[in-house]
Amino acid sequence: MMKSKTRIHKNRDSRELTVERMVALPQQLAWEGWTKPEHIARWWGPKLWTSTVYEMDVRPGGVWRYSLKSDDNNGEEAFCKAVYQEVNEPSLLVYTDSFADKDWNIVENSEMLTTVQFEAATNGTKLSIVTRFSSAEELDNAEAMGMVEGFTEAFDRLEIYLETLTGGHINTVISKDGTKIAYKKQGNGPAVILIASAIADHRDAAKLAEKLAAHFTVYNYDRRGRGQSSDVMPYAVQREVEDIETLIHTAGGNARLFGSSSGAVLALEAASRLGDQVTKIYLYEPPFIINDSRKPVPTDYVQHLNTLNEAGRRSEAVEYFMSEALGIPAEYIGYIKADPSWQAMESMSHTLAYDGMIMSDTQSGKPLPTNRWKVNVPTLIMTGENSEPLFHDAAKALAKLLPIVDSRTLTGQDHSAVVMAPNIIAKTIFNYDIVSKEKEIG
Repeated sequence: MMKSKTRIHKNRDSRELTVERMVALPQQLAWEGWTKPEHIARWWGPKLWTSTVYEMDVRPGGVWRYSLKSDDNNGEEAFCKAVYQEVNEPSLLVYTDSFADKDWNIVENSEMLTTVQFEAATNGTKLSIVTRFSSAEELDNAEAMGMVEGFTEAFDRLEIYLETLTGGHINTVISKDGTKIAYKKQGNGPAVILIASAIADHRDAAKLAEKLAAHFTVYNYDRRGRGQSSDVMPYAVQREVEDIETLIHTAGGNARLFGSSSGAVLALEAASRLGDQVTKIYLYEPPFIINDSRKPVPTDYVQHLNTLNEAGRRSEAVEYFMSEALGIPAEYIGYIKADPSWQAMESMSHTLAYDGMIMSDTQSGKPLPTNRWKVNVPTLIMTGENSEPLFHDAAKALAKLLPIVDSRTLTGQDHSAVVMAPNIIAKTIFNYDIVSKEKEIG
């Protein structure tokens, strides 16, 4: 049987009902949707039924007690009690599920052994539920009572509910070399693609995407090797440009680019190589080191990052990036490591070398190359008022090299503005567009 995206297989000999569904959600999020009471109560059961969770202790021997009540107030309510047998986050749940009375006494012969598998896949997560009944007759009864339709409707509710938590549906496209690029699309208007800085994925710009969506169709994506995007070796800057080009094609053939920090330099690269496919670029604090305002990045920076990551020393790679590329004093790095975000940065540490290759020799303390970028589209360069001198010097130097450029200093802001002040960045972009449009008309 098949209904929607759900596959159903019934085997009376083994007394099993198998339900499979691809959901466009990452494996960890699908797992949390099934194992956290505040989530599962929002979707578990067929439509027009409300789930109430009384207990949910997700560990071997732990108990899950819940009820399902019809929304039409006809008094129909089912009580269920499950006991977990195996818990292997984020891939496997095994539990026995039984009907119960209001006092949680198990109804005879209602026990069902349920195995739930969460398998990461190209377009999300493959969910597989195998329910083994006490008899073939109980399997037939469950089917006749609408269990198949109930599972299908529950999966629909799960996908819709968790999409609201993530701020929208996760889409994927395949880049030229076969890399899967994951992105979120929201808003209406001209297309703008958000390019993340080093060691960040699309989540850092989620609030900015929300603000920009008031006037743009925003494509907020995970750069290769990060988040839900895949990766293909060997790395080359051109591959990341091809990722952006693939997103531009998805957006209809042309788009604006927003990039922050090293992502701003990648935006420059893409605009230079993709010609009229890029119509405008917005840059926030490209981190060029062009003078003695701070020490340059070591000449073997990329090589050393690769050595650390190949040895599995991810935490050390992040520390090296922070000290050598960001210039953060060692005494402060310990405080940063205590933050939960450190683990997320470790998971992306191998991509630090990618940003190092994008920056190339522009952090060596030497003047910017005069012939590296051939960008002939309107460009906005933004810098935070409170940012280090190197960012102000970099913005001025870059502005001298571009033919159609405007610069803005954001009052009270620093290098963290994309995350901490997205409304100010969005407002600056909107105002710049109004001014540049007036210039075009004039």
